[in-house]
Amino acid sequence: MKRREFLAAGLGGVALASLDKISLAQESETRPSIKQNSDIRPLGKAKSVIQIWMWGGPSHLETFDPKPDAGYDYCGSWNKPIQTNVPNIEISQSLPELAKCADLYSIIRGMSHSTNHHEQASYIMQTGRMPGGGIVYPCIGAVIAKVKGYDAGYDSPIPPYIVLTTSQGRFSECGFLGPKYKPFITGGDPSKTPFLVSGYVVEGITEKHQRERKEILDKLDVFGETAEADPLVSEISAARENAYNLIFGDAVKIFDLSKEKEKTREEYGMNWFGQACLMTRRLVQNGVPYITINYRGWDTHKRHFETLTRRQTEWDRGLSMLLRELANLGLLDSTIIWWGGEFGRTPKIDWASPWFGGRGHFGKCFNVMVAGGGFKGGHVIGETDKTGENIIARPVYPQDLLGSIYQMIGIKPDEKLPNEKGFDVPAMPPASKLGRLNEIMS
Repeated sequence: MKRREFLAAGLGGVALASLDKISLAQESETRPSIKQNSDIRPLGKAKSVIQIWMWGGPSHLETFDPKPDAGYDYCGSWNKPIQTNVPNIEISQSLPELAKCADLYSIIRGMSHSTNHHEQASYIMQTGRMPGGGIVYPCIGAVIAKVKGYDAGYDSPIPPYIVLTTSQGRFSECGFLGPKYKPFITGGDPSKTPFLVSGYVVEGITEKHQRERKEILDKLDVFGETAEADPLVSEISAARENAYNLIFGDAVKIFDLSKEKEKTREEYGMNWFGQACLMTRRLVQNGVPYITINYRGWDTHKRHFETLTRRQTEWDRGLSMLLRELANLGLLDSTIIWWGGEFGRTPKIDWASPWFGGRGHFGKCFNVMVAGGGFKGGHVIGETDKTGENIIARPVYPQDLLGSIYQMIGIKPDEKLPNEKGFDVPAMPPASKLGRLNEIMS
């Protein structure tokens, strides 16, 4: 292999292969015929987007679409949903803190797409496009990093697209935009002090030690010195220097949660997710356009309810605190939050061995939560049947959701996406027959 091919193979990610070639436009032809909402809306003024990515796919029945009357094979013993602070909206009994602030967010109960495979579903949910066709499209985070970040004069030492704290994987986030628009993945554990930014800030190792290590690495990098003329090598070298500048500069202080009051940290929860939410609030305060919390562990094929019993309290507390604090700081109006995963879980529980109460993949219908940035709170879009297996009113598809987020942050979904490859494509494919989320877009 040539040097460029070797580096591309090692650093560029794995291409999607043998994927569904059905386009979103073709898929929409089979959808229910419901009067389309008008897509002619003014551009919003949101400045940041927070993505709470429930990696693996959370169950809608145990989050924002409980089915208490479906019976034991569908809801187990989780059959006591709680009333929120918005009349006629109930959510899972495991989310008492979010129930207290439902007026700050809206629930999409009719989310849907056509696949139950992690890779394809992740790609669809974050690009709004079906995989295949010879083009790997960038995800929404990369597009916002470009259009509302670098192209808009963003000059912070903190990259415009941050992922806390591990890679989402599944597909190349930057797509055809190129590696400049990949997210900066922080690494580490925000519940520990100091926060382990990108694995470089290690507990017990001083900045002096880090600088000495960098000097040794630079001396050993003979390949980099001899290949400076190669654009790909130059990009990699520049990325590494930017990372070190972030680590050694003042920007790293933003990642230092010891600057926060102990009471505030405890209110978020002294665990990985709670502190990631607090970190996200600090990044929003410093103008970062797109932040993802990659919250792993929701692919609950086995012992589903045991996992939820351990973990639901964490994200209920952390996310509700983030919503309330952004609202109190006057930042929720300019900050979009969207919560969800690549799909949901099968409504019918598999009690047999070896699953012992597990749920499989389910893209047919699931739920997503949106808040802030001009999205109204206290609303529900869509409805599923009594077992949560079918959508019976107002389906919502990925290009509708992402197109609405683009609209609210000031990107016209139908405008050509600027790119060096010369692809003549819009930021988002046309809305489905059902249109954008106009019901909750102010």
